[in-house]
This record gives sequence, structure tokens and C-alpha cells, in this order.
Amino acid sequence: MPTVTGSPKKSRKVLLVNPNRMKPPVAPIALDYLAHALRESRFNVDVLDLCFADDVQSEIDRYFASNEVIAIAVTLRNADDTFFVTQDFCIDKYRDLIDLIKAQSSAPIILGGSGFSIMPVDILNYYDVNLGIWGEGEHSLSLLLNIIATDDNLDDVPGLIYRINGELHITPADYLDLGRMSTPARDAVDNHRYFIEGAMGNIETKRGCPKDCIYCVDPVGKGSKLRLRSPKSVADEIESLLEMDIDHLHLCDSEFNIPEQHARDICKEIITRQLGDKLRWYTYATPAGFSRELASLMLKAGCVGINFGVDSGCDQILRSLGRDFTVEDLTKTADICREEGIILMYDLLIGGPGETRQTLKETIETMKRISPDRVGANLGVRIFPQTRLAQAVRGAGPLDTNPNLQGNITDNYSFFTPIYYISSDLGPDPNHYMADLIGEDQRFFFFSDTGGADKNYTYNDNTVLVNAINQGYRGAFWDILRRIGEAID
Repeated sequence: MPTVTGSPKKSRKVLLVNPNRMKPPVAPIALDYLAHALRESRFNVDVLDLCFADDVQSEIDRYFASNEVIAIAVTLRNADDTFFVTQDFCIDKYRDLIDLIKAQSSAPIILGGSGFSIMPVDILNYYDVNLGIWGEGEHSLSLLLNIIATDDNLDDVPGLIYRINGELHITPADYLDLGRMSTPARDAVDNHRYFIEGAMGNIETKRGCPKDCIYCVDPVGKGSKLRLRSPKSVADEIESLLEMDIDHLHLCDSEFNIPEQHARDICKEIITRQLGDKLRWYTYATPAGFSRELASLMLKAGCVGINFGVDSGCDQILRSLGRDFTVEDLTKTADICREEGIILMYDLLIGGPGETRQTLKETIETMKRISPDRVGANLGVRIFPQTRLAQAVRGAGPLDTNPNLQGNITDNYSFFTPIYYISSDLGPDPNHYMADLIGEDQRFFFFSDTGGADKNYTYNDNTVLVNAINQGYRGAFWDILRRIGEAID
């Protein structure tokens, strides 16, 4: 095993860095959870949150002028924004920041985060860094830091990627039993400022996703096995955020209602503690088996809005994408939410395998008929490595001759820089075709040169959202955009 050298040994101080500067800002929940775990392992933790920095270099210079650390852990939340129309490659933005840190400290840099976990080898090479943790970091980072602090050799740290003699090695991830973890304090980052400038707080009730969608990377970083937090721990964390005057939350689970019994138990604990009247919360959910009983409990527990990632309104495309529900399920779910008084958004992912002008037309007509409160229409499926879609595309032959691919298709078989699947059967200008199908229907969000700023539902440097939040709007970004549109109408 290699030896990690070059780090100061005068203390057990660790620096956690958030490089994400997207606006509206999203609180780096990973750093809060990591900091809590590290403190339990008796490390001193500093957080350098660059989201609000006026001058990134000055902030970095100022910190290292008076601090020595044994290691620097950088969380990469996003690899890119996954939108074909913008194709913002976040990894490239962070490289200058990594170089600034290297210039100020000889301490080892450890990369991690959900964006890093998607393609850790390529990112480590891109930044010329020697250490990274893919998947969950709470346990693995503590183990690795203990090795660094004692100058011992690297052991079998779960989810570790490291370079020795120019060769990269990766160890398997070891996913945590969340039911045995203590409740995080949520005091490592300025959650109240994130709430004031970002409109909501955030919390997890579980990790992992057992679904088999052909494009999704959630199981890559979080595992395919569901691991559940106790309802008591979740409610304790909600109470701590309420004490910070954070009364609008987003539950960050891949799908809140999987499994449904756990979702019910979370809601019942919130109701028992009479927290439902004190907060408003939003979440992601699946329409597969979404029940009226759960919707009623969610409403009583303070839920006001649900974003369902439905992808399509055509059964043929739903099967092609690996989804386990039907258009009939979409109709039933919308009826339940309307009758229970929960607003809902259906998110579409347009252009995947098998998509044609006819299936797209069917999807838009289905959305208009079902009539959720809002519909997000995103053209282009970002292809990530370690997905079934990536495997299928590689098996179809050279990327640069595949008529369904757009983006950086030259020498990019790892899909490191963005490549999007947009079915060639949609014709030469699918974005305008979709815009024509949508027409003037105000229920639809989509990014197009035919739509105004109020139609743009990308959350990456969205000026409309930033201004609305500054005016006092709170809640999920899609719901803020909905309310802005209704106020204008």
C-alpha cells in the first residue's frame, strides 16, 4: 500500500471545501453530514464555502495564510447541469479552484461528492489529484484521514480511489446502515443564509435507489439497495432546522415513497410532533403505486408539492427508458394530488431511445389532458458512464457516426464531457417542434429560444429565480416559478 506524505501533522484539522457557485444557491448537505461524522471521529473541521465568495482566490489565500490542515476534502456536487441547451460543464470550472488550493497547501486533496462519484477516474485524472472517495464519505473519509494523520499506510478504505506509481486503484464501496447513524447537527455550513438566498433547506430520509432506469446514475453513487433513516432521526433534524428559522424544506431522496411504509412512518412522526403546521416541504416521488393514503399523510405532515420524474406520457417510451409505471398511473397520481390539495409537477425527459415526433406529440397531449400544475420539458438525455444507456450506445458503434448523439462525440467513449441522446427520429429541429406542440400553454416549463425567461426552468444561474427569492419567495424552485407565472397572469 502507498504511503500518504506531505501533510502537516501538528493537528487533526481537516478542511472541507464547497466549490459550487450556482445561483440560486443549494446548501451543501454533504458537508454538513461529513463534518458531523468527522467530529464524532475527533477531527477538527473547518468549512471553506465558496458559494458566496466575492473573490475565490482571496478567500483561499486568506484561509491558508493562518491555517494548516492534514487534508483538504472537496465536494463536487455536479459534473454538469445535464441540460442539452446549456451544456454547462461544471468540472471544468472547478479545475482552476483545485489549482489555487494546490498552490497554497501541500496537504493531500481528497475529491468526493455525487458529481465525482459518477466518473471518479476521469475526474481524478483531469485534476491530477491522487485521492478520491466515491459513494458515501462519512465512514470512508474518517478512515482515510486517520491514516493520513498517523502517517500509516493506506488500508482497505471503502470507496477509495488512489494513485500509486502512476496507476489508479479503486476499492469497493461499503454503504452505511443509516438507521444506526446519529442525527447530524447541521451547523457546519450557514444553512440560514442558504435558506434566505436559496429559498429552502434540505434533508435526506434515505439513500439508494432500486429502480433500473437506463440513464440514471443515482444507484452508482448511492447504491441500488435502499437504506433508511429512522423517523425519529429525521424529525430531530427537521426540528434543528426549524430552530434556525428554516421552515421550507426539500427532501432529497431519489423517490420519497419508496418504500411507502417508510414514507408513512416519516409523516406520522412529523404529525405526532405537530411539526406539519410549522413547515412546508417538497419532495421527489414516483407515480408507481402512489396512494391516496400516503398523499393524505404527506399533506398533514406539511408537504405542499411533489415533483414526479415521469419522463414521458407515452407507454412505449416509458418502457424504453426502463420505467415501471404507465400513463394510467400518471393519471391516477394527478387525480390523487389534486383531490388531496398537493400541487404537482411532472418532469419530462424528451428524446431518448425510440422517441419519434409521434411519441413526443402523444406525450405533450397526455400532459395537457392530465393537467398537472406544471410540466418540465427537458430535451436530450445526458449519457453518463456506468448506465445501461451508455452501454447500449457504445455497443451501437462509433459515437461520431451515431445519428442520435449530440455534444462532444469525438474520442469521448467515457462520456466524460457531455454527450446527449436525442433520437434522430425527432427530425432536424426537435426543440422548435416541441415548442410548437406546447404552444402558449402556461403549464409548461422548457428552455428554448422560442420561450421567454419565465419558461426557463434550469436552476443554474437563473436570474428570474434569484430575483424572486430576494423578493421573499420560498419553496421549491419549480413552485416559485409557478407562482411567479400566476402572479403575472
